[in-house]
Amino acid sequence: MKGVALALRSSVDLTGWRGHLVALGLLSCAILLIFARDVVDMVTIWWTASTFGHCLFIPPLIAWLVQQRLPGLRQITPVAWAPGLLWLAAGAVGWMLGEAASVAMVRQAGLVVMLQGGVIALLGPAVARALAFPLFYALFMIPAGEEIVPALQLLTARLSMVFLALAGVPAHIEGIFITTPTGYFEVAEACSGAKFLIAMTAYGALVCNVCFRSWRRRIAFLVGALALSIFANGVRAFATILVAHLTTVDAAVGFDHVVFGWIFFAIVITLAMAAAWPFFDRKPGDPWFDPARLQGAAPVRRSLTAITAAALMLAMASPLWLVVSAGASGALPQTVALPPVSGWTRTDAAQAHPWRPRFDGADRFVAGRYRDRDGQTVDLFIAAFSHQAEGRELVGFAQGAADPDSQWVWSSPAPAPPGGHGEQITAPGPVVRHAVTFYKVGGGALTGSRTRVKLDTLVARLLGRDQRAMAIVISAEQREGAPADRAIDAFLRDLGLVQELADRSLAIR
Repeated sequence: MKGVALALRSSVDLTGWRGHLVALGLLSCAILLIFARDVVDMVTIWWTASTFGHCLFIPPLIAWLVQQRLPGLRQITPVAWAPGLLWLAAGAVGWMLGEAASVAMVRQAGLVVMLQGGVIALLGPAVARALAFPLFYALFMIPAGEEIVPALQLLTARLSMVFLALAGVPAHIEGIFITTPTGYFEVAEACSGAKFLIAMTAYGALVCNVCFRSWRRRIAFLVGALALSIFANGVRAFATILVAHLTTVDAAVGFDHVVFGWIFFAIVITLAMAAAWPFFDRKPGDPWFDPARLQGAAPVRRSLTAITAAALMLAMASPLWLVVSAGASGALPQTVALPPVSGWTRTDAAQAHPWRPRFDGADRFVAGRYRDRDGQTVDLFIAAFSHQAEGRELVGFAQGAADPDSQWVWSSPAPAPPGGHGEQITAPGPVVRHAVTFYKVGGGALTGSRTRVKLDTLVARLLGRDQRAMAIVISAEQREGAPADRAIDAFLRDLGLVQELADRSLAIR
């Protein structure tokens, strides 16, 4: 019996690495289950959005990076380390802020940081330093970076114009649209090069760690690789337009579909690696770290069970707080009325191209078309929300003046009065519109800043304040001799205080 007891005790021995890894596995599974919605959302984005297809390779790459470090890790003693809980707590707070502001990317970043914090807290500082790069590399699992698309569209269009001028092709640019004698070209989101730049950032960071030891060389390689991606994408867009100029638009579309994609990206990677090859200073077989130096003086040992329990409670605290702090929003009016505007009358005149802004989930949505005595025509839309949640955000993907499921596309920023957000949108024809949007959350002031909307939403959700929200969109078509901005300015002047219209639309006294 004594021998059986010893054998049983040996089979369930949870000391050393085994115990810490079991605790880490249990904590990680618990976090993934608690935040399963964000896990599913992330993986769905990886699988369905071509911009983030490279994220599917990040978990296997992290596993490979850890495997490369196993010989050194075996020489380090893991310990439960209470200060590591601070990183996990930062992730929990980040998730809570993302949930409160309805920003999926911030929630997902918080989830990844919580998992990193679990590693640091349950394996200790020496192991965390040994795994510093794999832990950092996990951040590339976050589907982030689409915010740079508009800026890259404009940059790609301008680079194309430079190359067209050098090639002697006459062209005119307006925002992200380029007109040549052959046709009318749009530097669409898919042509912005964002997917190349985001994927190159992840690839470049990996190369910097695997192939270089010098930080100067790492920085030089990463900056050069990203610059090459932007430059090469401008060349690709220019080449597409040039092919259309020399042949036909249909031929250019075929050329673009062949060259655009991972073949083109592979060529860019090959060029970057060929240029950097002579400067690699990490030799195959070089140790990744010095175990003796990392181990150093052993930190004070803490109870593994206590640290694991504390980590789990921190992870659960964020969703529990949002449940506790959720406040009841004020009631919206039964109907939202379009205002009478002095000098303007309602009209049923047809739009040059059908348009309406998109605000999915709005509880109240009204629209009206106005014309003044000078023939200026303006469209007014009001969207009101009793509260915001996933899929019904005031500001988010597909929400706003340019509905991605319509033929209208964002083309450039446009003038706007204080407190408003201006943008130019374009439809086939081309038909050009300017739209000015005013946002309001709860009892706050009007704003044109989408970031401010997210911050106001976050504060209202965290502190249980009024979560009613709304948008007012005023838009006009750009016509020959009748600038859209002039019509919008005249309408706003005769409308009076937009703040008062916003308060009435939300039933705020």
